[in-house]
Amino acid sequence: MDRFVIEGGRPLRGELRVSGSKNAALPMLAAALLADGESVLHNVPALRDVDSMIELLGSMGARVTRSGTTVTIDPAPLATAEAPYEFVRKMRASIYVLGPLLARFGRARVSLPGGCAWGPRPVDLHIEGMRTLGAAIELDHGYIDARATSLLGKRIVLDVVSVGATANLMMAACLAEGTTSIVNAAREPHISALGSFLVEMGAQIQGLGTDVVTIEGVARLSPAEHSVRPDYIEAGTMAIASAVTGGDLLLRDFPMEDCRPMMALLGDSGVSLERVDRDEAVETVRIRRRGPLSAVSVTTAPHPGFPTDMQAQLMAMLALGSGTSVITEAIYPDRFSHVPELRRMGARIELHGNVAVVEGVERLAGAPVMATDLRASAAMVLAGLVAEGETILRRVYHIDRGYEAIEKKLRSVGAEIRREK
Repeated sequence: MDRFVIEGGRPLRGELRVSGSKNAALPMLAAALLADGESVLHNVPALRDVDSMIELLGSMGARVTRSGTTVTIDPAPLATAEAPYEFVRKMRASIYVLGPLLARFGRARVSLPGGCAWGPRPVDLHIEGMRTLGAAIELDHGYIDARATSLLGKRIVLDVVSVGATANLMMAACLAEGTTSIVNAAREPHISALGSFLVEMGAQIQGLGTDVVTIEGVARLSPAEHSVRPDYIEAGTMAIASAVTGGDLLLRDFPMEDCRPMMALLGDSGVSLERVDRDEAVETVRIRRRGPLSAVSVTTAPHPGFPTDMQAQLMAMLALGSGTSVITEAIYPDRFSHVPELRRMGARIELHGNVAVVEGVERLAGAPVMATDLRASAAMVLAGLVAEGETILRRVYHIDRGYEAIEKKLRSVGAEIRREK
């Protein structure tokens, strides 16, 4: 396993470009199965999870090629509608092939997914939603076995907001007969991004960005060419990297609208955002710290609330804030595997159920620490950038799932970080 060796205490200065969104690219790759012909996706990040999805589609017979940040998907040679465990176990997002396979081919056999260890994140909402659309589904030896002669549009009410279930049901409903309404739908930016791609393929979708998404089924979808939007979670992570190190970064391709909830909170903590330039939906912004970091309190929530995927990174920053911060994790109550590792570096954090109380300290000290999941990995990198001395971060394969060449990007703006085998 690779590891990062980080020498802390170096302010970050320079320019970085925000990469394409993993959480948007993954369902788009699956959505390409819905079309009859080659779809082309641009600005696809080079990530382990993206590679896993490409491998999965290839294992089923789809022709998938990559050139730089462009991926071409042709489902025509698809030989099987089975997504086997050996591929699906690598990441939970593999479940996204369920809806497209079922809608396009009338059958799907998809292994129950793996991925990050923390949870629970059951697939019940995916299964019950497909059943509502008319699919016959059985759970067979760790597989979801789904069949449908045809899917019929229905009103589906999600018990809880689920990004995965919203995306899967949207894709399936595009080829269902009649109208489907998804109530309590996720509003995250990557859901809107997926919807935009589907519309370019010929889908009829209304209500993207709201909690009720309506899909009017069509007979077929056509291939499309689309550019993946920038990753607002990477943008937020790099904004914190600039602030926590006392740096001065220009972030290009910054998705401002997607980032507003988190940037408002970071502003309350003393992070300055200056808009430098605008190009369509993205901007160039300058991120600096106005002075000492201040304590804040926050509760994670579905979009447009503060994202759970930024909770760990925020905690790493607030560990050095003045005063007491309170972070309530309302999405995944046990998403705190980074807390013991931050404590090893000198952070003062107490856990009370799903609430973390963070007492700011003057400094963190470098230490051997372990990456436990994707966003926890990012938090430990941030802590290492500002800690005194050397931090050795093991199991960095987690961070390769969601951040494109993060050590190279950080090194280009002054960080002392290297990857070792």
